Amino acid sequence: MEFIEEIKKAKEQSKKRKFTQTWDIAISLKNIDLKKPENKLNLEFSLPEGKGRETKNVFIVDTLLPEAKGKADLVITKNDLDKLGKDKKMIKAYSKEYEWWFAEAPLMPQVGKTLGIVLGPRGLMPKPIPPKGKIDPFIIMSKKLVRVRIKDSPVIHVSLGTEEMKDEQIAKNLTALMNFVNEKLPKGRNNVKNAYIKLTMGKPVRLKI
Repeated sequence: MEFIEEIKKAKEQSKKRKFTQTWDIAISLKNIDLKKPENKLNLEFSLPEGKGRETKNVFIVDTLLPEAKGKADLVITKNDLDKLGKDKKMIKAYSKEYEWWFAEAPLMPQVGKTLGIVLGPRGLMPKPIPPKGKIDPFIIMSKKLVRVRIKDSPVIHVSLGTEEMKDEQIAKNLTALMNFVNEKLPKGRNNVKNAYIKLTMGKPVRLKI
């Protein structure tokens, strides 16, 4: 399996810690002009084996309120939006605590008006739930999604899972992510300078790419 040797080596070089470490990849890029807005990626990718950890989510709902209760980590109702929109301190606190946001599609204009000034710059604008949609698929989605970003520095950082996951699961996530990145870069694989994988407190191991 691709990258399995590098993953095992990185694990061997990492000491056991008192917390669950994450697997992190850093992909350095070359021959890419970040002055061009189209080269600055801000994408979402679903890890095939998931992230191996819980992800806190927010659901902004109206008709889906009964379904969201007891399933979502935080539920914001249509009637809550105007009040919350006046409390930027609270929105900022939520933006730090909750990783993925979802909202019923008809509420999106109101969400943009009340919460967009805080959530927008942070890349946290809610993903719309279509009419007659269900909550469960979006909760499952949030457990697998990661963000793939290129901003002002030609490096992509992504967490691929936790050390509690099997090496084969991390390898699958890593292979899928590398393929995804190659597809999205202007010159594909030719834009990748190198890539390293490591556990949170471990030494980085260079990938054979």
